[in-house]
Amino acid sequence: METLIAWSGFLGAWLLVAGPLYQCVLELREEDVDQTGADPASPIAPPPPPSPWWWLLPPVMLVLRRRRSVAYHRTILAVLTPQQCEHSERFIRKATGWFVVAVGGSFIAIKETWELAEHNEWHPAVFVLVLVVMLALVGGNTVWQASRWSRKTGPADTERRSR
Repeated sequence: METLIAWSGFLGAWLLVAGPLYQCVLELREEDVDQTGADPASPIAPPPPPSPWWWLLPPVMLVLRRRRSVAYHRTILAVLTPQQCEHSERFIRKATGWFVVAVGGSFIAIKETWELAEHNEWHPAVFVLVLVVMLALVGGNTVWQASRWSRKTGPADTERRSR
């Protein structure tokens, strides 16, 4: 019975990683990107990265990168319409929420994988191998499902639905 419980916890935890990742992809793909009003003739180039020498002082490098990122984000928001800004913020909030759920599920999955490895007395290398395989399976499944979904809902399908 203990073996069944260990495997159930392991599989359930990895489903808590796979489910949110897949749901995230589905919901974010459903978000319509409204680019009307944005001026394609004047694209905003991202700021150049700080000099690699700043990595000698990592906290300074992180502050410089953060400041440039915030300035770039503000510049982009200045050229967007209010509706585009709202859409962008909604997209970011939704992506962040699903990311947090998937990371939380990942921590639970790591714990459950460790407990399964201890229960079965696996070598630590087997534990690491199982983690890598499960991450590849979860990520691969998400990519495969998303690509399958986008093939089914390509431009021709979208055009047919709008008629």
